[in-house]
Amino acid sequence: MSLMKRLEEINIDKKANKANKASEKEIDPYFELKMKIQNRVIEELDIDFNEISEQNEELKLKINYIIAKNIEQESLNMTNSQKNKIKEELLDEIIGFGPITGLLSDGSVTEIMVNGPEHVYIEKEGKLVLTDAKFKNDNHVLHVIKKIVSPIGRRIDESSPMVDARLPNGSRVNAIIPPLAIDGPSITIRKFAEDPFKVEDLVRFGTMNSKMAELLRNCVEGRLNIVVSGGTGSGKTTTLNVLSSFIPHDERIVTIEDAAELQLSQEHVVRLETRPSNLEGKGEITIRELVKNSLRMRPDRIIVGEVRSGEALDMLQAMNTGHDGSLTTGHANSPRDMLSRIETMVLMSGMNLPIKAIRDQVASAIDIIVQQSRLMDGSRKITYITEVQGMEGDVIVLQDIFRFEQRGLDSRGKVKGEFVSTGIMPKFVQKLKEKGINVPSDLLI
Repeated sequence: MSLMKRLEEINIDKKANKANKASEKEIDPYFELKMKIQNRVIEELDIDFNEISEQNEELKLKINYIIAKNIEQESLNMTNSQKNKIKEELLDEIIGFGPITGLLSDGSVTEIMVNGPEHVYIEKEGKLVLTDAKFKNDNHVLHVIKKIVSPIGRRIDESSPMVDARLPNGSRVNAIIPPLAIDGPSITIRKFAEDPFKVEDLVRFGTMNSKMAELLRNCVEGRLNIVVSGGTGSGKTTTLNVLSSFIPHDERIVTIEDAAELQLSQEHVVRLETRPSNLEGKGEITIRELVKNSLRMRPDRIIVGEVRSGEALDMLQAMNTGHDGSLTTGHANSPRDMLSRIETMVLMSGMNLPIKAIRDQVASAIDIIVQQSRLMDGSRKITYITEVQGMEGDVIVLQDIFRFEQRGLDSRGKVKGEFVSTGIMPKFVQKLKEKGINVPSDLLI
């Protein structure tokens, strides 16, 4: 490259930086003051900001003191409310995740969606709402993304512009940046309660009724294989977490996830997480490899956060070879659709198996499909509990045990309906009886 060309590029970069700073000043009149104070915090503490977290209370107090001291020195003409606002914003930048820190700590927010620097949406009570939160520019969003992914060894850049990660509290994060994200870096955060929901909570929320909860408890304790099926945001992981809580504490559990988010209360749990490839495109560890490895770890139960590819075959084989009581989730709109998805995923494994052989495996491996849906009012419901009864010819036979019957909307736009038992005695009742678990007949009426 010629010297003249390089000087032109440097001048362009300088102009871009000046433009960024000018726009930041327009958005935030205290930008320079905050940058000065932030630099003083760095000088006084000599810390790596990527390693700071909300959980480090001692460090948080030190940073708070330095910020307050410098604000008093630098901002004589400010009101107390202005000083407090600057202090809060600086703490969010240094310790938290910038403009979305407050949203992360708001227990009523279940999802945060950053669509570029100026459009931050949240999900509250199942509905999407545009917030007042704004980032300074694309670089500000990118800084927050890197702050999220760096501590867990993930990276995001032009060569790897998508990443899945998690926050210290277990919330799941997906980020995607330009050139793939046309309107600027995008962040999607699925929040999970720090105190995991219990089955009583799901009954209280109306996700299921008490009879369904008791039946599912019997099924998990009786080591039936269960698939939780549903669309995006339907609450599959929450339900999987609740089902996992029914597993006895004397069993060894291996969990396998893309981004670890399950919150099990049992002590004997081995948590496995996939790994993306490195800069050279090597070192990737997939869910399929982890499922295969888990079979050599003497598990009593295997829980796969979500099957979406060839690992479905390994999961079925595990269920069919002595690892009863395994749990997983999958994306589908109905129990029948879930079976079709599993067939497709098995074919993605590269094994050239006849459809009949795949269906035989599915029918013998899976006992129950729990179908979850997010309804038009934002509520989550278990719409079906369905038994996989076996094969008739080339077709897998399904039988609904419970279903949610919707009956319109009330005056507030809330879905009206009720959970209904089909009254049919499932085949697995006999299997549970052989294991010493008696399902009361009134549960199924």
